[in-house]
Amino acid sequence: MKVTSKSIKTFAAATLLTLGMGSSAIASAATTLVVGTWMPPSNPMNTVVWPTWAEWVEEATDGRVKVKIEHDLGHPRSYYQLVEDGVINAGWSFTGYLPGRFTLPLAVEQPGMGVNAEAASVALWKVHQKHFAKAKEYEGLELLAFLTHGPGQLHSREPISSLSDLRNKRIRIGGGVQSQLAERMGVTPVAAPGPQVYELLQQGVIDGVFMPAQEQSSLRLNEVAPNLTLFPGGMYLGSFSMFIDPVFMDSLSAKDAKAIRSVSGEKLSALAGKAWDMADTEGLKYAREKGVNIVELGPNDKMTLEFNELIKGMDEAWIESVKGKKGVNARQALKDLRSYARSYKPKN
Repeated sequence: MKVTSKSIKTFAAATLLTLGMGSSAIASAATTLVVGTWMPPSNPMNTVVWPTWAEWVEEATDGRVKVKIEHDLGHPRSYYQLVEDGVINAGWSFTGYLPGRFTLPLAVEQPGMGVNAEAASVALWKVHQKHFAKAKEYEGLELLAFLTHGPGQLHSREPISSLSDLRNKRIRIGGGVQSQLAERMGVTPVAAPGPQVYELLQQGVIDGVFMPAQEQSSLRLNEVAPNLTLFPGGMYLGSFSMFIDPVFMDSLSAKDAKAIRSVSGEKLSALAGKAWDMADTEGLKYAREKGVNIVELGPNDKMTLEFNELIKGMDEAWIESVKGKKGVNARQALKDLRSYARSYKPKN
């Protein structure tokens, strides 16, 4: 038999499963699906999304597949590799943590979408299926869902009254479209994963951060960034993917693999987006209760107009950046994405 990385991973998975069976009958043992996650325990991915999906999987497979969730296995960018190598079976990560590998999902991050996370998440899943899948950016992984966080806003140590106030300020950037915004604003970008933001602000390493409003409570930013500037519709959206090892899926019966897919895709994307929207609502409420200085900009306020001027040409820049993706009509994909998102109606 030819030994390949795939066969090694399959053998390893089977061995681990056998070792975990104890003395009970092998035929009756459930398969364990190990999910890796990150961000604080209070993040909606850890309080709602993965636990709910775990229940869905176990119910859909009649208990033949049990989900085990493991926390904090390394830098979020490593989760792609952890799943590809079979160290864990499934995980999630932020698109911008691997710049260059994933460029097509950045379509949803472009300013001007004007929708919530649920609508954007479902729209991205649908556009991926229609336009992006053929480019095989996620080769080596099987996608479970796409999601976005809610509209990205500005959290800062000091009040900001104009975009010029941000020039040369040290702002934590997660990657993706945030990097382009930072360059256009003239800030000093500081790259760091989300869980480190509190410490960086507390120590004065950074002056602010671009993140959704929910992080006022989830990351306790109210304590270290007591100024929150809300742009109409947000400055951008942040995109994430949830994925699973295709070798693990192949190791399951066709019935169970189909069952897992039936509770993933658009259904899981909607759940994830909705959870982040609810977290934004709770984060804003929390910030108000804690006395955070919240500035809600209107469509004609100075900073809004400055921002609208600043982002001109970003759509074209993204379209140009994905020109080499064979078979992808980027302009039509972006048009469809916004159409799907803006016409989205929740199913429940």
